[in-house]
Amino acid sequence: MRSTIPTTSPSAVRNLGVLAHVDAGKTTVTERILYLTGATHKRGEVHDGTTVTDFDAQERDRGITIFAAAVSCVWDGHRLNLIDTPGHVDFSDEVTRSLRVLDGAVAVFDAVAGVEPQSEAVWRQADRHGVPRLAFVNKLDRAGADLDSAVASIRERLGTVPLVVQLPIGREDGFTGVVDLLRMRALVWAAGSETYEEGPVPEELRAEANRRRALLELAVAETHPGALEAFCAEGTVGDGTLRAALRDLTRTGEGVVVLCGSAYRNRGIEPLLEAVVAYLPSPLDVPAVRGTSDGGEEERAADPAAPLAALAFKVGATATGRMTYLRVYSGTLRKGDTVLDAGTGRTERVGRILRVQADRHTDVERAPAGDIVAVVGLKGARAGTTLCDPAAPLVLEPPGAAEPLVSVAVEARRSLDAERLATALGRLVEEDPSLVVRSDPETGQTVLSGLGELHLEVAVEKLRRGHGLEVAVGRPRVAYRETVVRGVAGLVHRHVKQDGGAGQFAHVVLDVEPLELAPGTAGAFEFRSSVVGGRIPKEFVRAVEAGCRDALAEGGPLHGHPVTGLRVTLTDGATHVKDSSEFAFRAAGRFGLREALRGAVMALLEPVAELTVSVPDDAVGGVLGDLAARRGRVSGSVAGRGGTSVLTATVPLAELFGYATALRGRTRGRGVFTSRPAGYAVAPG
Repeated sequence: MRSTIPTTSPSAVRNLGVLAHVDAGKTTVTERILYLTGATHKRGEVHDGTTVTDFDAQERDRGITIFAAAVSCVWDGHRLNLIDTPGHVDFSDEVTRSLRVLDGAVAVFDAVAGVEPQSEAVWRQADRHGVPRLAFVNKLDRAGADLDSAVASIRERLGTVPLVVQLPIGREDGFTGVVDLLRMRALVWAAGSETYEEGPVPEELRAEANRRRALLELAVAETHPGALEAFCAEGTVGDGTLRAALRDLTRTGEGVVVLCGSAYRNRGIEPLLEAVVAYLPSPLDVPAVRGTSDGGEEERAADPAAPLAALAFKVGATATGRMTYLRVYSGTLRKGDTVLDAGTGRTERVGRILRVQADRHTDVERAPAGDIVAVVGLKGARAGTTLCDPAAPLVLEPPGAAEPLVSVAVEARRSLDAERLATALGRLVEEDPSLVVRSDPETGQTVLSGLGELHLEVAVEKLRRGHGLEVAVGRPRVAYRETVVRGVAGLVHRHVKQDGGAGQFAHVVLDVEPLELAPGTAGAFEFRSSVVGGRIPKEFVRAVEAGCRDALAEGGPLHGHPVTGLRVTLTDGATHVKDSSEFAFRAAGRFGLREALRGAVMALLEPVAELTVSVPDDAVGGVLGDLAARRGRVSGSVAGRGGTSVLTATVPLAELFGYATALRGRTRGRGVFTSRPAGYAVAPG
């Protein structure tokens, strides 16, 4: 175990994430890394619920990673800051926020399944953030495992150049080690051994190893100018040139180094760690971070002596207190420092700086540029907050938050807990910015929105377990409207009231007709007056309009929903010298319009959404059938990239609850969709 004390230079730091589809084995890879580096003294297992990074009770119950967990370890004089990210699509925002602060990543693939849907999704996320990657083909000990098939799927599905640097020794249950194609040596793990034994390449694999080494040199020469020059001059690429070329191609993203092994059996992890140190960039190897200051755009290099600039990417509440996870981009953060929240202009004091081991922490006195740590004592920092030197303000670009796709209504079962629920929801949103809480002004419901039904299920369970709240959950009611299909002309309403003293008198004649609706909208309300000769004073006309608006807000005759999409015209009326007033004419407008609506032909309007769905070509038929069953109207279909089709449709909002889950089921997780409000349409009878 080469867990020597690291230097304090940023060049000896590697900030990396572990990315994968659900069940590809990334948490097991992380566990073996922690064990081999001496950060833990016992190998944790996902199926036993004993892993370091899946420490939350829900993660252990469900057997999946839900929250991105940061850990730190030492290997060969280098500090490795790892973030184990979720593999489920509902928690993709955790991956996005992690990638924002990482310099590299290890993408884990199942040797049987190859590139799976979420593997592809997180790979594209890393592309967007410009994060260099290594590929680790895991589970070579499983029945049906095949390195070449997995590599082919990487080439075809991800559109990258795989640079395979290892050859497996043995297949499936007989997998015992790998041939290192750079050193042309065999690395074999004996049964029960924690480290490999190095030896010559087995005779039966020598010819295949030579062939694959030649293919590796050719692939590198075709992509890297320096390697091409050496290949043309000597007909081969030397070890030193080959290593340098692999490092360059990894960091530019023009190729991906592919390693293999079985994390569960502890085979292949040490060479993976060696590759992390050799090929992934340090904070000094990535471009200086850019931000905005009073002087415009500014760069800050990973220099411990420069002014402080750090980005908060995660906030969590633990028994230790409110913890803010930071990536220090420049300068040095010290315990007790006063830092500036560049967004709000407020200063805060750093109480403690912690080296994070998932749910365990160790105090440190300082964190230099390039480090990832947690801080206790910050009250106002949120994910995306820039913390900087008060004398040198700088605002860094925050990670973007995904748009919520699914919503549920939540309420406390006991009225006494309503205030506690509001506080708990606020903390949930603070910890997970992809959750959105709003109060529906029409239904009065508290609506919780997220990226998927599992995402919301986990959030609600946190309310129950973490805050001790009994919560009732239901689908939010759709905000329907009512409109006029065929109106009423010449409706006469007289408002006469005499209770002693001054009376009330108002006489109005109303025409009610549909208002021409713009396509996809709920229309509006329009009021006109065609009264001539001053029969009704202007202030009384305004009172009639106010009364009509009162009637519309009270709801229509069908189901009591607000009424819209109509024009009301005041055509005639009469006043009384003493008893007419604005109050009387407002009442006449209100009751007169309600009477008119009862005599009109009404229709129910429902909100609709415009849906854009990207699906594999082989799943188009099933998706179209599902949209039809949801009363969707398909308006277009075009061919996308990589064997996909893009469908556009208008679907009633009420039919979209549960659609994210249904789409994933019909497309085996490869379908994605976006939606936006598209107004209202007449609901079927």
